Amino acid sequence: MSRRRSSAMFFDPAGARYRLPTWPWRMAPPHLLTLRQLAARGLRPGGQPVAGQVLWRSNRYRSRTGGIRAAYLYDVRLALPKRVPTAGQRAALDKAMAARRTCPDCGRDAGYVLSRRLGVCLDCAPEMEVSAA
Repeated sequence: MSRRRSSAMFFDPAGARYRLPTWPWRMAPPHLLTLRQLAARGLRPGGQPVAGQVLWRSNRYRSRTGGIRAAYLYDVRLALPKRVPTAGQRAALDKAMAARRTCPDCGRDAGYVLSRRLGVCLDCAPEMEVSAA
């Protein structure tokens, strides 16, 4: 299937075929952005419903989804600024991450998140388990 025919198949700005306004890759209106594009601008959807979608063919995901990928779009005009965590929330997250890095056997900070399968740092793990991981 040619690229032109594929993009025409995904062009449905009224939402008649896909129940959502749909555009091919790189053809969505400029005021509609994906979650990642909103995050890059320091914004979040803020509870608004999905305003549309972008569909494209992908050889990488052919077996799972028939080769069609989707990215949902949100209206940038309705987006809100990202929330900023409080000092207490940041402290709680730092404490939780430190607990995930601390080895229960030797008690030191491993510098990485410990494997749940091993449960300990690589220095404390038995030799056979490390090689199998």
